[in-house]
Amino acid sequence: MSKYIQLHILTSYPASNLNRDDLGRPKTVIMGNTQRLRVSSQSLKRAWRTSDVFQQAIGKEIGVRTKEMGKYVYISLESGRKLTDLIEDRDVTSISGIASKDVDNKSKEIAKAIAGVFGKTKSLPTKKEEIEKDPLLDLEIEQLAHFSPSEIKGIERLIEECRTNGAVPEGGQLELLRRENQAADIALFGRMLAASRRYNIEAAVQVAHAMTVHKTEVEDDFFTAVDDLNVEDSGAGHMGIAEFGAGLFYLYVCVDRELLKENLGDDQDLTSRTLQALCRAACTISPGGKQNSFASRAYASYCLAEKGDAQPRTLSVAFLKPVSGDDLLEKAVTCIEKTKSKMENVYGVISESKSFNAAQGTGKLDEICGFVAE
Repeated sequence: MSKYIQLHILTSYPASNLNRDDLGRPKTVIMGNTQRLRVSSQSLKRAWRTSDVFQQAIGKEIGVRTKEMGKYVYISLESGRKLTDLIEDRDVTSISGIASKDVDNKSKEIAKAIAGVFGKTKSLPTKKEEIEKDPLLDLEIEQLAHFSPSEIKGIERLIEECRTNGAVPEGGQLELLRRENQAADIALFGRMLAASRRYNIEAAVQVAHAMTVHKTEVEDDFFTAVDDLNVEDSGAGHMGIAEFGAGLFYLYVCVDRELLKENLGDDQDLTSRTLQALCRAACTISPGGKQNSFASRAYASYCLAEKGDAQPRTLSVAFLKPVSGDDLLEKAVTCIEKTKSKMENVYGVISESKSFNAAQGTGKLDEICGFVAE
């Protein structure tokens, strides 16, 4: 079994704002002394792991990343509903706008003890009027924690125990963290628990920030919206500016397949399904930013998959000089394949490879998925 899998993917996005910076503009990066559009790895990984592609391939072996598990535990205790049902429905309506006088202190104490296993919980503000805004704020964990399905099931069982005996859990009852039976997304992308480091999971996948292979500019779109019921004033009911960009993005993904299998408890079937889901998602799932405004959903036009035991390397150097001219896609594919060939001349052939080119209609995504999963 090859240790490493590498994916080199080209995807063209039309006018879009896939991943915004702190000012709401598309993210950018300077490479080769020219500005490129950029999509962060965090944005890509979240789009993949929450996609239908992942759900259909992996089923229930996907985790939940949240600060709010304590609030869900509280709701479960108070409502009698199963924790897993509440999480599936994302249902927090019963505590929305709750007053501090209506908070059940015993349930809150239990929920805080359970949430505290996965990270330090927040403190309530000192001023009474601030507490009233959210009297359950101290059930939130300070940092996002990633919960596996087996850990959520463990929490659910503990909730039922506490509901029966009415006691706040302690000691061995709070041994809820698990290294085994990890969720596929935790096995791929890892997790960090500052307070319980021995339950940290090292990520088996490294994802580069996607960047355009050519020089790009962020453009402004001045827009207006019409008030349907305004018959006296012909002016716009609203106006504003939205920033966007378009381009052909290069994405590099590197998978440590041995580590992924180890993270998944040596489950070969789940490892294969996870690899196929990752490859399929990387080629077909777009980041969700501003999709309602731009409908910039796109499939990859080209994917080169490699597998072998040698030290991995990105092929981003192929685009150090920005691609220009009329047929950017064809030139970008040529840049990748020439760079790969030249590196093999210098370092030797270090991996098997397989590719598809949707612009030419050659190769198939299913073949790439099967190749990486073998």
